[in-house]
Amino acid sequence: MTAADRALDFVEDGARVGLGTGHAASAFAVALSARVRGGLHVVAVPTSEATAAHARELGIPRTRRDDGEMLDVTVDGADEVDPQLDLIKGYGGALLREKVVADASRCLVILVGREKLVPVLGTRGTLPVEVVPFALPVCRRRLADLGIGSSLRPDGDRPFLTDNGNYLLHCAVGPIARPGLLLEQIRSIPGVVEVGLFLDLADVVLVEEHGQVQVLRRAPGTRATPLNRASRECHS
Repeated sequence: MTAADRALDFVEDGARVGLGTGHAASAFAVALSARVRGGLHVVAVPTSEATAAHARELGIPRTRRDDGEMLDVTVDGADEVDPQLDLIKGYGGALLREKVVADASRCLVILVGREKLVPVLGTRGTLPVEVVPFALPVCRRRLADLGIGSSLRPDGDRPFLTDNGNYLLHCAVGPIARPGLLLEQIRSIPGVVEVGLFLDLADVVLVEEHGQVQVLRRAPGTRATPLNRASRECHS
């Protein structure tokens, strides 16, 4: 069994499903499309234009996230997962929409290989930060003031543009002792749109290794923000 297959257990008939961006989310979309062809009724909210195109090719019904309703479940990948199930995401360039969709979901299911499990966030050394192009020099200077070096993600000979028309900075970090504080510090920089620290959001992490899937669940009562979090539920 794959993590993508196991994630289907969290999708009920009639569900509103957030579709993440990246290899793991793409594998889940393929598995979901097979269930849709078999009669499962869902409507999906993609987190990127690439995911929307993939869902369209697979025949998964889609809707826009503009009606204010909560999503039942979102399935996505992650670049790092710590023991508290906090995440670093954004290597795929869709961190802003991924965070919007994750926050609007009753259940966030993350699919990873065991190599993505880290003892402390920042272990792999890179934190994505989305910034407004006009503010790029200010953002890089203010990040440097925090002791964080940054490089602009390229796309050939041009800067990479997110689906929102922004730049993506890859910030050089080591293990992050206080991720909540760092998130606040970076978010306070004018021109920063979003940061790839996904804290208190993941409910379940499915860890795939050698054909086996381990299910990790967030401990009850460990979400820092009661609004939305208290109403979330994750059943499989």
